[in-house]
This record gives sequence, C-alpha cells and structure tokens, in this order.
Amino acid sequence: MPLPLRIGVDLGGTKIESVALDAVGKVLARRRIATPSGDASGTISAIAGLVKAIEADLGLSGEGAVGIGTPGSLSPASGLLRNSNSTVLNGLPLDRLLAEALGRPVRIANDANCFALSEATDGAAAGAGTVFGVILGTGVGGGLVVNGRLLTGRNGVAGEWGHNPLPAPLDDERPGPACYCGRHGCIETFLSGPAMAAEHSTRTGRDETASAIAAAAEQGDETAVETMRRYVDRLARALGTVINLVDPDIIVLGGGLSNIASLYADVPARWRRYIFSDTVTTALVPPKHGDASGVRGAAWLWD
Repeated sequence: MPLPLRIGVDLGGTKIESVALDAVGKVLARRRIATPSGDASGTISAIAGLVKAIEADLGLSGEGAVGIGTPGSLSPASGLLRNSNSTVLNGLPLDRLLAEALGRPVRIANDANCFALSEATDGAAAGAGTVFGVILGTGVGGGLVVNGRLLTGRNGVAGEWGHNPLPAPLDDERPGPACYCGRHGCIETFLSGPAMAAEHSTRTGRDETASAIAAAAEQGDETAVETMRRYVDRLARALGTVINLVDPDIIVLGGGLSNIASLYADVPARWRRYIFSDTVTTALVPPKHGDASGVRGAAWLWD
C-alpha cells in the first residue's frame, strides 16, 4: 500500500530544503532554511524542526516517512557518516540521531543516489530498467537504480564514479590534478565545474565559469570551443567506462553542468569509440525535476 506522506530533506552546505510528497509524487508543501554553519547538533535540530514545520503546514504531526539526502554516506561497517562536505557531521550516527530527534525511523542516502532515485521513479528515466544518475557540479557523483531500486552496494559506494581515474589519460592528463581524496587524476578533477574553469583559466588566462565557457563556445570563441572539446571527450571516456561496466538503459545528467544543452548530442557522438559494442543505444538526457530531484529522491527512499 502506498505511503500517504513522504517527507524528503536535502541537506546542503548552505541550505536545507524539505518537501512533502503524496502517494503519487505531488508536492504538498515545501520549506527551505539556512544550514547552521559548523554546528552538528544545530543541524540535527534544524532538520527535525523543518520536518515538524512542514507537517504542521499540512495539519499533521509525526505521520510522515522521512528520508534524508546528504553529501557523503553512512558506512555499512560503522554506521557513521563519512565523506560529507558538512564535515562536522562526519563520524556521527546521523540516522540514529535524527531518528531520536524526530521520534521515528529515518532513511539516509547520498545526494547523488537521491537524484538518481528521483529521476528513475517519476523523472526523465521513469520506467527504465537500469538508470545511472550523474551529478556534474561542484563535485562529480553518481547513483545507480535497477528495476526501481537504489543499488548501494556492499560497501555503500555503488555509483561513486567520480573518484575513479579518468580512463585512457592522454600524456598531458597524467598524473592529473590533485584530488581532495588524496589521489591524482580522479574523474572529478577533470569533469567538475571548477575543474573545467580552472583548466580554461590556465590555458587562456581568463577566469570564467563553466556556463560562460559553454556559452562562449556556442558563439564560436576558439579557446572556449577547445575547452569544450576536451571536456566532451573526457566525459565520453568516463561515461563509456560506465556503459562498459553497467550498460544502463539511460543516463541522466544533473548538477549545474547538466544545463549545457550541447552535451546531450556531443557526448553520445563521441562515446561510441570508447564502448565495447557494435551499437550503442544508451540515452543521455537532462533531468525532469532539475534542482528539485535531490529532495524528491530523499522522499522516495521510503517505498
């Protein structure tokens, strides 16, 4: 039987957003507050207060099934949060603390997993068997949904393609930029928005955002065209490896760089040379729910 009310919470470094969805995914209420900076107990209290406020908006109390999307993930071994850019939360049993604060069980997943689940449930990939959701933004993340179910893996890192090495690196791509994870040449260090901007600045001396570079390329700026050419080839190599390994029906792009319209034609035109198949019919599409996919996916953690 479908749950009557799902509440999703998207925990970000600067804001916390929450929505309430009915059984068919209609948004019943939405709220957003600032994230308490550097304050773990304050963040937990803020999330609990936000959930209670959204229930009060609907005349309810304690009736919603709560899912939380957060950077990082819970370790299956320790049950503690790891790899979150809200660093004060790392090392905490976040699900247990939130369950105590709310007086009910909660479910927690990585924000990229929530994005993938949202788009696979009622978004751009609804009805597809295997869905790979990609975040291309300040960082690079991913999530994998198979037959409508989120695949997290034995170690809780399924879909974390951003911290694999860039496939088939060229001579000028080795050893690659340093990554915060401690290695060099991770996919994230080439495909994030800041990575594109940094390389463009190094080559041209111009400090521009990824969206500005893409717009300049559309207008025929030669240096921007070259930056985009290199970016498209790297994204094609990285996604080609995903297709070789998982062979999803559809790949949905999210994050700020998903707004670059040319990627949806240029990357599939390029990735075929990197995929071990005579035909490649994998679809590459933009998200249906855009920036709202993360918080919607958190709500869909309860099914």
